[in-house]
Amino acid sequence: MKPSFSILIKLFILQYLSVLCVSQDFDFFYFVQQWPGSYCDTRHSCCYPKTGKPVADFGIHGLWPNYNNGGYPSNCNPDSVFDKSQISDLKSSLEKNWPTLACPSGDGYKFWTHEWEKHGTCAESELDQHGYFEAALKLKEKANLLQVLKNADIKPDDEFYDLDSIEQAIEDAIGYAPGIECNVDGSRNTQLFQIYLCIDTSGSEFIKCPLLPRGRCASRVQFPKF
Repeated sequence: MKPSFSILIKLFILQYLSVLCVSQDFDFFYFVQQWPGSYCDTRHSCCYPKTGKPVADFGIHGLWPNYNNGGYPSNCNPDSVFDKSQISDLKSSLEKNWPTLACPSGDGYKFWTHEWEKHGTCAESELDQHGYFEAALKLKEKANLLQVLKNADIKPDDEFYDLDSIEQAIEDAIGYAPGIECNVDGSRNTQLFQIYLCIDTSGSEFIKCPLLPRGRCASRVQFPKF
């Protein structure tokens, strides 16, 4: 006996919804960049990568799938291991823009492996491994945070700046308010540490953050030299 037309329609709708659920397994990305001078103070020690001291610029920390409720998926596919051959053409750009500062000194692969396996595997419905790292590099170029802040006369010179001024400068340039995370150094100075921008699920466009992270910031924060 052949299934009725209405049953076929229901089966088609269920199949469509199942595909939709797979393709929408997170709501947005946090694109996170960190200031190396603050990282070194935060960790009380840091090690320059084997390629030498990074340039004095914001470095990528990660591109993290997130849910609108504040949760996030992680380690979504243990079978999808990091394969450095897939990003060989991006290596020099990653070394410059996504450097490791962890000790002991490394070549970056441990850092990138961690970011792919914890976060990148949760975005495979949108980006394969090469696409994931390439998307982050393009976003950093698109959001030149150091230049944005310098244009607002906010510089890494150990001086203190109004947090509102930092947020406003980035919002004026990007179009959306950022999330700011601060750290406290050994002298109890609150420092500009990490900047969060929200990205659509394609990994390419800035969006209004559904949720901004809380970041232990005072009303005035230090922008340390590096």
